[in-house]
Amino acid sequence: MLFNTLDFVIFFIVVLTVFVIIKNRKFQHLFLLLASYFFFYYSSNYLITLLIFTTIWDFYFGHFIYKASNIERKKLYLIISLAGNLGLLGFFKYADFAIMQFNFLGQYFDLGENIPLLNLALPIAISFYTFHSITYTVGIYRGHLEPAKTFTEYAIFVAIFPQLVAGPILRAKEFLPQLREKIENAHVGGKLRRIVIERRNLKFGITLMIFGFVKKMFFADNIAPLVNDVFSNPIGYDSLTIILTTIAFGIQIYCDFSGYSDIAIGAALVMGFKIPINFNKPYFSISPSDFWRRWHISLSTWLRDYLYIPLGGNRKSNSRTYLNLFIVMFLGGLWHGASWNFVVWGVLHGVYLAIHRAIVNQFPILSRLDLSEHRILKFLAIIGTQYLVFFAWIPFRVRDVDGMIYAMQKYVFIEVSTSSFIETIKSFEIPVMLIGLFIVLHYLSYRKQNMVEWVSNLKTMHWFLFSTICGLLIVLFYGGTPNEFIYFEF
Repeated sequence: MLFNTLDFVIFFIVVLTVFVIIKNRKFQHLFLLLASYFFFYYSSNYLITLLIFTTIWDFYFGHFIYKASNIERKKLYLIISLAGNLGLLGFFKYADFAIMQFNFLGQYFDLGENIPLLNLALPIAISFYTFHSITYTVGIYRGHLEPAKTFTEYAIFVAIFPQLVAGPILRAKEFLPQLREKIENAHVGGKLRRIVIERRNLKFGITLMIFGFVKKMFFADNIAPLVNDVFSNPIGYDSLTIILTTIAFGIQIYCDFSGYSDIAIGAALVMGFKIPINFNKPYFSISPSDFWRRWHISLSTWLRDYLYIPLGGNRKSNSRTYLNLFIVMFLGGLWHGASWNFVVWGVLHGVYLAIHRAIVNQFPILSRLDLSEHRILKFLAIIGTQYLVFFAWIPFRVRDVDGMIYAMQKYVFIEVSTSSFIETIKSFEIPVMLIGLFIVLHYLSYRKQNMVEWVSNLKTMHWFLFSTICGLLIVLFYGGTPNEFIYFEF
Protein backbone atom coordinates (compact mmCIF):
# COMPACT_ATOMS: atom_id res chain seq x y z
CA MET A 1 0.00 0.00 0.00
CA LEU A 2 1.45 3.31 -1.07
CA PHE A 3 1.47 6.21 1.39
CA ASN A 4 0.60 8.61 -1.43
CA THR A 5 -2.84 7.12 -2.11
CA LEU A 6 -6.36 7.60 -0.82
CA ASP A 7 -6.28 3.93 0.22
CA PHE A 8 -3.62 4.65 2.83
CA VAL A 9 -5.42 7.73 4.14
CA ILE A 10 -8.59 5.69 4.68
CA PHE A 11 -6.60 2.80 6.18
CA PHE A 12 -4.77 5.09 8.61
CA ILE A 13 -7.97 6.83 9.72
CA VAL A 14 -9.62 3.46 10.37
CA VAL A 15 -6.62 2.30 12.42
CA LEU A 16 -6.64 5.45 14.56
CA THR A 17 -10.42 5.23 15.01
CA VAL A 18 -10.15 1.67 16.32
CA PHE A 19 -7.47 2.74 18.81
CA VAL A 20 -9.70 5.57 20.05
CA ILE A 21 -12.79 3.38 20.41
CA ILE A 22 -11.20 0.20 21.76
CA LYS A 23 -9.32 0.59 25.04
CA ASN A 24 -8.32 -3.06 25.64
CA ARG A 25 -4.53 -3.22 25.48
CA LYS A 26 -4.20 -6.77 24.18
CA PHE A 27 -6.78 -6.14 21.48
CA GLN A 28 -5.02 -2.92 20.44
CA HIS A 29 -1.70 -4.73 20.01
CA LEU A 30 -3.27 -7.64 18.15
CA PHE A 31 -5.18 -5.23 15.91
CA LEU A 32 -1.97 -3.27 15.18
CA LEU A 33 -0.26 -6.50 14.11
CA LEU A 34 -3.19 -7.58 11.90
CA ALA A 35 -3.42 -4.09 10.38
CA SER A 36 0.32 -4.20 9.61
CA TYR A 37 -0.05 -7.61 7.97
CA PHE A 38 -2.99 -6.33 5.93
CA PHE A 39 -0.93 -3.28 4.89
CA PHE A 40 1.86 -5.57 3.69
CA TYR A 41 -0.46 -8.13 2.06
CA TYR A 42 -2.19 -5.33 0.14
CA SER A 43 0.98 -4.84 -1.92
CA SER A 44 2.82 -8.14 -1.60
CA ASN A 45 0.11 -10.80 -1.64
CA TYR A 46 1.47 -14.29 -0.88
CA LEU A 47 5.01 -12.97 -0.26
CA ILE A 48 3.82 -12.05 3.22
CA THR A 49 4.65 -15.66 4.08
CA LEU A 50 8.36 -14.73 3.96
CA LEU A 51 7.80 -11.95 6.47
CA ILE A 52 5.94 -14.32 8.79
CA PHE A 53 8.61 -17.01 8.38
CA THR A 54 11.38 -14.55 9.31
CA THR A 55 9.37 -13.44 12.34
CA ILE A 56 8.78 -16.98 13.63
CA TRP A 57 12.37 -18.01 12.87
CA ASP A 58 14.01 -15.25 14.88
CA PHE A 59 11.42 -15.20 17.67
CA TYR A 60 12.32 -18.76 18.62
CA PHE A 61 16.03 -18.45 17.96
CA GLY A 62 16.04 -15.38 20.19
CA HIS A 63 14.77 -17.58 23.03
CA PHE A 64 17.26 -20.34 22.14
CA ILE A 65 20.16 -17.87 22.31
CA TYR A 66 18.93 -16.39 25.60
CA LYS A 67 18.49 -19.77 27.30
CA ALA A 68 21.66 -21.38 25.93
CA SER A 69 23.87 -22.78 28.67
CA ASN A 70 27.23 -21.68 27.24
CA ILE A 71 28.74 -19.21 24.79
CA GLU A 72 29.48 -21.87 22.16
CA ARG A 73 25.82 -22.85 21.98
CA LYS A 74 24.75 -19.21 21.92
CA LYS A 75 27.08 -18.61 19.00
CA LEU A 76 25.78 -21.69 17.18
CA TYR A 77 22.18 -20.53 17.50
CA LEU A 78 23.12 -17.04 16.34
CA ILE A 79 24.93 -18.43 13.28
CA ILE A 80 21.90 -20.56 12.38
CA SER A 81 19.61 -17.55 12.82
CA LEU A 82 21.79 -15.32 10.64
CA ALA A 83 22.15 -18.05 8.03
CA GLY A 84 18.37 -18.33 7.78
CA ASN A 85 17.90 -14.56 7.48
CA LEU A 86 20.74 -13.84 5.08
CA GLY A 87 20.13 -17.04 3.13
CA LEU A 88 16.52 -16.04 2.46
CA LEU A 89 17.55 -12.49 1.54
CA GLY A 90 20.37 -13.73 -0.68
CA PHE A 91 18.27 -16.31 -2.49
CA PHE A 92 15.39 -14.02 -3.43
CA LYS A 93 17.44 -10.90 -4.06
CA TYR A 94 20.67 -12.19 -5.60
CA ALA A 95 20.09 -15.69 -7.04
CA ASP A 96 19.20 -14.51 -10.56
CA PHE A 97 21.99 -11.93 -10.47
CA ALA A 98 24.51 -14.63 -9.56
CA ILE A 99 23.22 -16.89 -12.34
CA MET A 100 23.59 -14.05 -14.86
CA GLN A 101 27.21 -13.51 -13.82
CA PHE A 102 27.92 -17.24 -14.03
CA ASN A 103 26.35 -17.41 -17.49
CA PHE A 104 28.44 -14.44 -18.60
CA LEU A 105 31.63 -16.20 -17.50
CA GLY A 106 30.39 -19.39 -19.11
CA GLN A 107 29.97 -17.65 -22.44
CA TYR A 108 33.35 -15.97 -22.12
CA PHE A 109 35.16 -19.26 -21.42
CA ASP A 110 32.82 -21.33 -23.62
CA LEU A 111 31.72 -23.60 -20.77
CA GLY A 112 28.48 -24.74 -22.40
CA GLU A 113 24.78 -23.92 -22.08
CA ASN A 114 23.47 -21.17 -19.87
CA ILE A 115 21.78 -21.87 -16.57
CA PRO A 116 18.11 -20.79 -16.81
CA LEU A 117 17.09 -17.86 -14.62
CA LEU A 118 14.72 -18.53 -11.73
CA ASN A 119 12.82 -15.27 -12.41
CA LEU A 120 12.15 -14.82 -8.71
CA ALA A 121 9.84 -12.06 -7.53
CA LEU A 122 11.69 -9.62 -5.27
CA PRO A 123 9.77 -9.51 -1.97
CA ILE A 124 9.01 -5.92 -1.01
CA ALA A 125 10.81 -4.77 2.15
CA ILE A 126 12.84 -7.98 2.60
CA SER A 127 16.07 -5.97 2.98
CA PHE A 128 14.51 -3.89 5.74
CA TYR A 129 12.70 -6.48 7.85
CA THR A 130 15.71 -8.82 7.60
CA PHE A 131 17.90 -6.11 9.16
CA HIS A 132 15.21 -5.45 11.82
CA SER A 133 15.25 -9.10 12.82
CA ILE A 134 19.03 -9.33 12.93
CA THR A 135 19.17 -6.54 15.54
CA TYR A 136 16.97 -8.73 17.78
CA THR A 137 19.01 -11.94 17.79
CA VAL A 138 22.36 -10.13 17.82
CA GLY A 139 21.11 -7.88 20.64
CA ILE A 140 20.16 -10.92 22.73
CA TYR A 141 23.49 -12.59 21.96
CA ARG A 142 25.39 -9.47 23.04
CA GLY A 143 23.31 -9.19 26.23
CA HIS A 144 21.73 -5.87 25.26
CA LEU A 145 18.12 -7.05 25.62
CA GLU A 146 15.92 -9.92 26.72
CA PRO A 147 13.57 -11.81 24.40
CA ALA A 148 10.14 -10.35 23.68
CA LYS A 149 7.56 -11.55 26.20
CA THR A 150 5.04 -12.55 23.53
CA PHE A 151 5.11 -13.42 19.87
CA THR A 152 2.69 -10.55 19.13
CA GLU A 153 5.12 -7.99 20.53
CA TYR A 154 8.01 -9.29 18.47
CA ALA A 155 5.85 -9.54 15.35
CA ILE A 156 4.77 -5.91 15.80
CA PHE A 157 8.42 -4.85 16.01
CA VAL A 158 9.23 -6.60 12.72
CA ALA A 159 6.08 -5.62 10.82
CA ILE A 160 4.68 -2.36 12.22
CA PHE A 161 3.26 -0.78 9.08
CA PRO A 162 4.65 2.80 8.95
CA GLN A 163 8.29 1.76 8.49
CA LEU A 164 7.84 -1.77 7.17
CA VAL A 165 8.37 -1.20 3.45
CA ALA A 166 11.26 1.28 3.30
CA GLY A 167 12.45 1.97 6.82
CA PRO A 168 13.82 3.59 8.85
CA ILE A 169 15.50 0.41 10.06
CA LEU A 170 14.36 -0.30 13.62
CA ARG A 171 16.40 -1.79 16.43
CA ALA A 172 14.79 -4.22 18.85
CA LYS A 173 16.34 -2.72 21.98
CA GLU A 174 14.91 0.72 21.08
CA PHE A 175 11.44 -0.32 19.91
CA LEU A 176 10.35 -3.32 22.01
CA PRO A 177 10.37 -1.37 25.32
CA GLN A 178 7.84 1.05 23.76
CA LEU A 179 5.23 -1.72 23.72
CA ARG A 180 5.18 -1.92 27.52
CA GLU A 181 4.81 0.64 30.26
CA LYS A 182 8.01 1.69 31.94
CA ILE A 183 8.76 0.65 35.49
CA GLU A 184 11.12 2.87 37.43
CA ASN A 185 14.49 1.29 38.23
CA ALA A 186 13.66 -1.83 36.21
CA HIS A 187 15.20 -3.22 33.05
CA VAL A 188 12.02 -4.94 31.90
CA GLY A 189 8.77 -3.08 31.21
CA GLY A 190 5.52 -3.77 33.01
CA LYS A 191 2.13 -4.46 31.47
CA LEU A 192 1.26 -3.75 27.86
CA ARG A 193 1.13 -0.06 26.99
CA ARG A 194 -2.24 1.21 25.86
CA ILE A 195 -2.08 2.98 22.50
CA VAL A 196 -3.38 6.50 23.07
CA ILE A 197 -3.71 9.24 20.45
CA GLU A 198 -2.29 12.27 22.28
CA ARG A 199 -2.88 15.75 20.95
CA ARG A 200 0.77 16.84 20.94
CA ASN A 201 1.82 13.70 19.08
CA LEU A 202 -1.11 14.05 16.70
CA LYS A 203 -0.25 17.58 15.61
CA PHE A 204 3.50 17.04 15.33
CA GLY A 205 3.05 13.68 13.59
CA ILE A 206 0.59 15.06 11.03
CA THR A 207 2.92 18.03 10.38
CA LEU A 208 5.78 15.64 9.71
CA MET A 209 3.56 13.59 7.40
CA ILE A 210 2.57 16.76 5.50
CA PHE A 211 6.24 17.60 4.97
CA GLY A 212 6.74 14.07 3.69
CA PHE A 213 3.82 14.26 1.26
CA VAL A 214 5.08 17.60 -0.09
CA LYS A 215 8.58 16.22 -0.58
CA LYS A 216 7.28 13.17 -2.41
CA MET A 217 4.23 14.35 -4.37
CA PHE A 218 5.16 17.99 -5.02
CA PHE A 219 8.93 17.82 -5.50
CA ALA A 220 10.10 14.26 -6.24
CA ASP A 221 7.24 13.18 -8.53
CA ASN A 222 7.32 16.39 -10.56
CA ILE A 223 11.11 16.43 -10.94
CA ALA A 224 11.07 12.78 -12.05
CA PRO A 225 10.11 13.44 -15.73
CA LEU A 226 13.38 15.33 -16.34
CA VAL A 227 15.44 12.57 -14.71
CA ASN A 228 13.60 9.78 -16.52
CA ASP A 229 13.87 11.44 -19.92
CA VAL A 230 17.60 12.15 -19.79
CA PHE A 231 18.91 9.24 -17.72
CA SER A 232 16.91 6.59 -19.57
CA ASN A 233 19.49 7.12 -22.33
CA PRO A 234 21.99 9.89 -21.48
CA ILE A 235 24.25 9.32 -24.49
CA GLY A 236 24.26 12.40 -26.70
CA TYR A 237 23.37 14.96 -24.03
CA ASP A 238 25.77 17.79 -23.25
CA SER A 239 27.62 18.26 -19.95
CA LEU A 240 25.35 21.00 -18.61
CA THR A 241 22.26 18.83 -19.17
CA ILE A 242 23.95 15.87 -17.47
CA ILE A 243 24.92 18.03 -14.49
CA LEU A 244 21.41 19.49 -14.25
CA THR A 245 19.87 16.01 -14.40
CA THR A 246 22.30 14.71 -11.80
CA ILE A 247 21.28 17.53 -9.47
CA ALA A 248 17.65 16.78 -10.30
CA PHE A 249 18.05 13.11 -9.36
CA GLY A 250 19.89 13.99 -6.15
CA ILE A 251 16.94 16.17 -5.16
CA GLN A 252 14.41 13.59 -6.37
CA ILE A 253 15.84 10.68 -4.39
CA TYR A 254 16.26 12.83 -1.28
CA CYS A 255 12.69 14.13 -1.43
CA ASP A 256 11.36 10.68 -2.30
CA PHE A 257 13.17 8.74 0.42
CA SER A 258 13.22 11.35 3.18
CA GLY A 259 9.57 12.02 2.32
CA TYR A 260 8.77 8.36 2.96
CA SER A 261 10.75 8.47 6.21
CA ASP A 262 8.89 11.61 7.34
CA ILE A 263 5.51 9.99 6.68
CA ALA A 264 6.57 6.78 8.44
CA ILE A 265 7.97 8.58 11.50
CA GLY A 266 4.96 10.89 11.65
CA ALA A 267 2.42 8.07 11.36
CA ALA A 268 4.20 6.09 14.08
CA LEU A 269 4.35 9.15 16.33
CA VAL A 270 0.61 9.74 15.99
CA MET A 271 0.19 6.25 17.50
CA GLY A 272 2.70 7.07 20.22
CA PHE A 273 5.74 5.21 18.83
CA LYS A 274 9.12 6.88 18.36
CA ILE A 275 11.08 5.93 15.26
CA PRO A 276 14.58 7.43 14.86
CA ILE A 277 15.19 10.11 12.24
CA ASN A 278 16.67 8.93 8.97
CA PHE A 279 17.92 12.19 7.42
CA ASN A 280 19.55 15.29 8.82
CA LYS A 281 20.18 17.80 6.03
CA PRO A 282 22.66 15.55 4.18
CA TYR A 283 23.31 18.03 1.37
CA PHE A 284 25.02 20.32 3.85
CA SER A 285 27.61 17.68 4.76
CA ILE A 286 31.20 18.87 5.00
CA SER A 287 32.88 15.51 4.32
CA PRO A 288 32.05 11.99 3.07
CA SER A 289 31.89 10.67 6.63
CA ASP A 290 29.65 13.58 7.62
CA PHE A 291 27.35 12.70 4.72
CA TRP A 292 26.86 9.19 6.09
CA ARG A 293 26.07 10.61 9.50
CA ARG A 294 23.23 12.51 7.84
CA TRP A 295 21.99 10.27 4.98
CA HIS A 296 19.92 7.11 5.59
CA ILE A 297 21.09 7.24 9.20
CA SER A 298 19.38 4.01 10.23
CA LEU A 299 21.28 2.07 7.53
CA SER A 300 24.66 3.76 8.02
CA THR A 301 24.56 3.19 11.80
CA TRP A 302 23.38 -0.41 11.25
CA LEU A 303 26.33 -1.06 8.93
CA ARG A 304 28.64 0.56 11.46
CA ASP A 305 27.43 -1.45 14.46
CA TYR A 306 26.77 -4.82 12.82
CA LEU A 307 29.45 -4.92 10.12
CA TYR A 308 32.15 -2.23 10.40
CA ILE A 309 32.88 -2.65 14.11
CA PRO A 310 32.82 -6.51 14.00
CA LEU A 311 35.31 -6.30 11.11
CA GLY A 312 37.63 -4.37 13.40
CA GLY A 313 36.49 -0.83 12.69
CA ASN A 314 39.38 1.59 13.14
CA ARG A 315 40.94 -0.34 16.04
CA LYS A 316 43.62 -1.95 13.90
CA SER A 317 46.07 -0.58 11.35
CA ASN A 318 45.25 2.30 9.02
CA SER A 319 45.29 0.02 5.98
CA ARG A 320 42.85 -2.36 7.69
CA THR A 321 40.58 0.59 8.52
CA TYR A 322 40.54 1.66 4.87
CA LEU A 323 39.77 -1.90 3.80
CA ASN A 324 36.94 -2.14 6.34
CA LEU A 325 35.40 1.08 5.04
CA PHE A 326 35.65 -0.21 1.49
CA ILE A 327 34.08 -3.59 2.35
CA VAL A 328 31.21 -1.99 4.28
CA MET A 329 30.30 0.41 1.48
CA PHE A 330 30.70 -2.31 -1.17
CA LEU A 331 28.19 -4.46 0.71
CA GLY A 332 26.05 -1.39 1.41
CA GLY A 333 25.85 -0.76 -2.32
CA LEU A 334 25.00 -4.40 -3.01
CA TRP A 335 22.30 -4.25 -0.29
CA HIS A 336 20.47 -1.71 -2.44
CA GLY A 337 20.06 -4.12 -5.32
CA ALA A 338 21.48 -6.97 -7.39
CA SER A 339 23.10 -4.80 -10.02
CA TRP A 340 26.62 -3.64 -10.78
CA ASN A 341 25.59 0.01 -10.83
CA PHE A 342 24.80 -0.20 -7.11
CA VAL A 343 28.17 -1.85 -6.55
CA VAL A 344 29.86 1.05 -8.37
CA TRP A 345 27.94 3.51 -6.20
CA GLY A 346 28.99 1.69 -3.03
CA VAL A 347 32.61 1.39 -4.16
CA LEU A 348 32.75 5.13 -4.90
CA HIS A 349 31.56 5.95 -1.40
CA GLY A 350 33.99 3.41 0.03
CA VAL A 351 36.82 5.15 -1.80
CA TYR A 352 35.58 8.57 -0.61
CA LEU A 353 35.53 7.42 3.02
CA ALA A 354 38.93 5.72 2.83
CA ILE A 355 40.60 8.74 1.22
CA HIS A 356 38.97 11.11 3.70
CA ARG A 357 40.18 8.97 6.61
CA ALA A 358 43.69 8.85 5.11
CA ILE A 359 43.80 12.65 4.76
CA VAL A 360 42.62 13.14 8.35
CA ASN A 361 45.21 10.62 9.58
CA GLN A 362 47.93 12.46 7.66
CA PHE A 363 46.80 15.90 8.84
CA PRO A 364 45.22 15.46 12.34
CA ILE A 365 44.65 19.21 12.63
CA LEU A 366 41.75 18.84 10.18
CA SER A 367 39.76 16.78 12.68
CA ARG A 368 40.09 19.58 15.24
CA LEU A 369 39.26 22.39 12.84
CA ASP A 370 35.95 24.09 13.66
CA LEU A 371 34.52 25.05 10.27
CA SER A 372 31.73 27.07 11.86
CA GLU A 373 34.39 29.71 12.52
CA HIS A 374 35.62 29.63 8.91
CA ARG A 375 32.67 30.32 6.63
CA ILE A 376 34.57 30.21 3.36
CA LEU A 377 36.27 26.91 4.24
CA LYS A 378 32.92 25.43 5.32
CA PHE A 379 31.29 26.54 2.07
CA LEU A 380 34.09 24.99 0.04
CA ALA A 381 33.89 21.78 2.09
CA ILE A 382 30.13 21.54 1.44
CA ILE A 383 30.53 22.19 -2.29
CA GLY A 384 33.37 19.68 -2.61
CA THR A 385 31.49 16.99 -0.69
CA GLN A 386 28.31 17.45 -2.70
CA TYR A 387 30.26 17.34 -5.97
CA LEU A 388 31.42 13.84 -5.02
CA VAL A 389 28.04 12.78 -3.63
CA PHE A 390 26.15 13.86 -6.74
CA PHE A 391 28.77 12.28 -9.00
CA ALA A 392 28.03 8.96 -7.28
CA TRP A 393 24.29 9.39 -7.94
CA ILE A 394 24.93 8.83 -11.66
CA PRO A 395 25.77 5.10 -11.35
CA PHE A 396 23.01 4.74 -8.77
CA ARG A 397 20.42 5.92 -11.31
CA VAL A 398 21.79 4.99 -14.75
CA ARG A 399 21.55 1.21 -15.15
CA ASP A 400 23.04 0.93 -18.65
CA VAL A 401 26.84 0.62 -18.42
CA ASP A 402 27.60 2.64 -21.56
CA GLY A 403 25.17 5.36 -20.54
CA MET A 404 26.61 5.42 -17.01
CA ILE A 405 30.19 5.82 -18.25
CA TYR A 406 29.15 8.52 -20.73
CA ALA A 407 27.25 10.52 -18.10
CA MET A 408 30.11 10.26 -15.59
CA GLN A 409 32.58 11.51 -18.21
CA LYS A 410 30.35 14.47 -19.10
CA TYR A 411 29.95 15.30 -15.40
CA VAL A 412 33.72 15.45 -14.87
CA PHE A 413 34.99 16.71 -18.24
CA ILE A 414 32.64 19.62 -18.91
CA GLU A 415 31.92 20.54 -22.51
CA VAL A 416 29.66 23.57 -22.79
CA SER A 417 26.83 23.45 -25.33
CA THR A 418 24.30 26.06 -24.29
CA SER A 419 21.85 25.50 -27.16
CA SER A 420 20.91 21.92 -26.17
CA PHE A 421 20.99 22.85 -22.49
CA ILE A 422 18.53 25.70 -23.06
CA GLU A 423 16.34 23.35 -25.09
CA THR A 424 16.25 20.94 -22.15
CA ILE A 425 15.27 23.73 -19.77
CA LYS A 426 12.45 24.81 -22.10
CA SER A 427 11.19 21.23 -22.34
CA PHE A 428 11.16 20.77 -18.56
CA GLU A 429 10.27 24.17 -17.14
CA ILE A 430 8.36 22.88 -14.11
CA PRO A 431 11.08 20.43 -12.94
CA VAL A 432 13.71 23.15 -13.33
CA MET A 433 11.59 25.63 -11.35
CA LEU A 434 11.09 23.03 -8.61
CA ILE A 435 14.84 22.40 -8.46
CA GLY A 436 15.39 26.11 -7.83
CA LEU A 437 12.58 26.24 -5.27
CA PHE A 438 13.95 23.20 -3.45
CA ILE A 439 17.42 24.75 -3.21
CA VAL A 440 15.97 27.93 -1.68
CA LEU A 441 13.73 26.07 0.79
CA HIS A 442 16.46 23.61 1.67
CA TYR A 443 18.79 26.50 2.52
CA LEU A 444 16.08 28.11 4.65
CA SER A 445 15.53 24.81 6.48
CA TYR A 446 19.26 24.69 7.16
CA ARG A 447 19.15 28.16 8.66
CA LYS A 448 16.12 27.24 10.78
CA GLN A 449 17.21 24.13 12.62
CA ASN A 450 13.80 22.44 13.10
CA MET A 451 11.24 23.61 10.57
CA VAL A 452 8.75 20.84 11.42
CA GLU A 453 8.70 21.75 15.10
CA TRP A 454 8.27 25.43 14.23
CA VAL A 455 5.28 24.69 11.98
CA SER A 456 3.66 22.29 14.47
CA ASN A 457 3.87 24.99 17.18
CA LEU A 458 1.95 27.52 15.07
CA LYS A 459 -1.46 28.60 16.29
CA THR A 460 -4.19 26.25 15.13
CA MET A 461 -5.54 28.66 12.50
CA HIS A 462 -2.10 29.34 11.03
CA TRP A 463 -1.23 25.64 11.12
CA PHE A 464 -4.47 24.77 9.33
CA LEU A 465 -3.73 27.43 6.69
CA PHE A 466 -0.24 25.99 6.16
CA SER A 467 -1.65 22.48 5.83
CA THR A 468 -4.28 23.67 3.34
CA ILE A 469 -1.67 25.39 1.15
CA CYS A 470 0.46 22.23 1.13
CA GLY A 471 -2.59 20.17 0.20
CA LEU A 472 -3.45 22.51 -2.67
CA LEU A 473 0.12 22.38 -4.00
CA ILE A 474 -0.02 18.59 -4.03
CA VAL A 475 -3.43 18.49 -5.74
CA LEU A 476 -2.54 21.10 -8.36
CA PHE A 477 0.66 19.31 -9.38
CA TYR A 478 -0.62 15.74 -8.98
CA GLY A 479 -0.22 13.74 -12.18
CA GLY A 480 -3.22 11.50 -11.56
CA THR A 481 -1.28 8.28 -10.94
CA PRO A 482 0.57 7.65 -7.66
CA ASN A 483 4.27 6.95 -8.18
CA GLU A 484 5.98 4.28 -6.11
CA PHE A 485 8.70 5.32 -3.72
CA ILE A 486 12.19 4.70 -5.11
CA TYR A 487 13.28 2.60 -2.13
CA PHE A 488 10.41 0.15 -2.60
CA GLU A 489 12.68 -1.79 -4.97
CA PHE A 490 15.35 -2.31 -2.31
